[in-house]
Amino acid sequence: MTEPLLLDGSGLSIEDVRSVARDGRQVAIASAAIGRVQAARQVIYELAAENTPIYGFNRGVGINKDKVITAERFEAYNRNLLLSHCGGVGPEASEEEVRAVMLARLNGLLLGHTGAQLPLVERYAEFLNRRIHPVLPLKGSVGAADITNLSHIGIAFIGEGEVRVDGASMAAEAALAAAGLEPLRLGPKDGLALVSSNALSAGIGALVLCDALALLALADAVYALSLEALQGNVSPLDEAVHSVRPFPGQLQSAARVRSALAGSGLWDPRNSESLQDPLSFRDACQVHGAARDAGHYTRAQLELHLNSSDDNPCVLAEQRRVLSCANYEPVVYVLGFEMLGQALHHVSRSSCYRMLKLSAPEFTGLSRFLTPDAERSIGYSILQKTATALDAEIRHLANPASADYMSLSGDMEDHATNAPFVAAKTGEIIDRLLYVLAVEALHAAQAIDLRQGIRLGSGTAALYARVRSVVPFLAEDRNVSLDVERVYTVFKAELGETIQS
Repeated sequence: MTEPLLLDGSGLSIEDVRSVARDGRQVAIASAAIGRVQAARQVIYELAAENTPIYGFNRGVGINKDKVITAERFEAYNRNLLLSHCGGVGPEASEEEVRAVMLARLNGLLLGHTGAQLPLVERYAEFLNRRIHPVLPLKGSVGAADITNLSHIGIAFIGEGEVRVDGASMAAEAALAAAGLEPLRLGPKDGLALVSSNALSAGIGALVLCDALALLALADAVYALSLEALQGNVSPLDEAVHSVRPFPGQLQSAARVRSALAGSGLWDPRNSESLQDPLSFRDACQVHGAARDAGHYTRAQLELHLNSSDDNPCVLAEQRRVLSCANYEPVVYVLGFEMLGQALHHVSRSSCYRMLKLSAPEFTGLSRFLTPDAERSIGYSILQKTATALDAEIRHLANPASADYMSLSGDMEDHATNAPFVAAKTGEIIDRLLYVLAVEALHAAQAIDLRQGIRLGSGTAALYARVRSVVPFLAEDRNVSLDVERVYTVFKAELGETIQS
């Protein structure tokens, strides 16, 4: 059995998030982190006793920062803060998304810059390990701390709202009782600690990045299969060519494609008639590499965020200071997701053009639309429309959304990023791109069969076998929607297996 993931506020990777969210890995909290949480809590109590105004502790939040919160109102105020901030709307997050969000928030709390009570911090771990998943609406956050949505997790901790246990919906109070947990009693700063972070976009974004990096490895393999189908020129794959322009993603993509084509007949001298292929074949490693570099940039920024505190105010326990700040501002990794989405559209468009070229006799020397019998069968003509329709959706999803915000809360909150939406739409791009790649793979496999007897590389042969394990050769016209869906299902299952860099 996999050991629990030991959390201490540092070192959390997107692979870790995936293992807890998708594989159900348990978590444990390091003792040093517990000490930091307790020290921060002690400091804010000491400062409050000295009548120091503390945002979210003995003062209100947002434009209500001028409201004084007296000690006798701490519990009621923090409960009201949670309930009043429950403004999210559907759709509901999946269980794996809820787990990713809770893990993202838990790790940030362990740095000890929040001032929340220790039982609140431990409640995240208890819910993860007991697989209690609050019902979490996904929409409503403007991406300047996800307060509209994360409050729905907070109310479950105090026995309000609904949760899902083993997929079944039940009242949070009943779920707590069944797990032997008492509803949390909130103290000062607890409400703000629960609602104010970017855990929604960060948690879901980590899962999206896992899928994006795995998808790019798949895109390299599908491209290699299409190159086999075209009987294209391999000179653009030469390592020496890429070494004179050594962008990291480009180098990685080219190496993966060469590996997939190991042993292929494309490397034989007789295949040198194609002096120069269309750009969708010739520059695939550059295009895929650019998307990979965008993914690596985004990963670096997001993992830095996952191992940082995004709390306002920030508790500096060793200095005995609590400072108002804007560390909840997520624009640095949000821009990464915007860039990644646009890069993935380039991957999609190139895939579409390769599919079109594989349908054209002037490029392949094969039958139009790869029909096995031009007199009796139409072949793959209709899938041109399917792929290009999906590509159009991807292009629109790739349009920037992070700059579309309004000034809220009495003009106090005049910047936002729509971070959860940006992460979510990147995930939607990935899903549509999987379909596009499935259509390309069908064309490539059909062309390979029509050529009869060509020698595939080790990697392309394996991909061809996976495609043919679910979709046979198109010997006569049939419902090709079913074929696309079958290959898409195979590809989607592969995304969850490994992350390829």
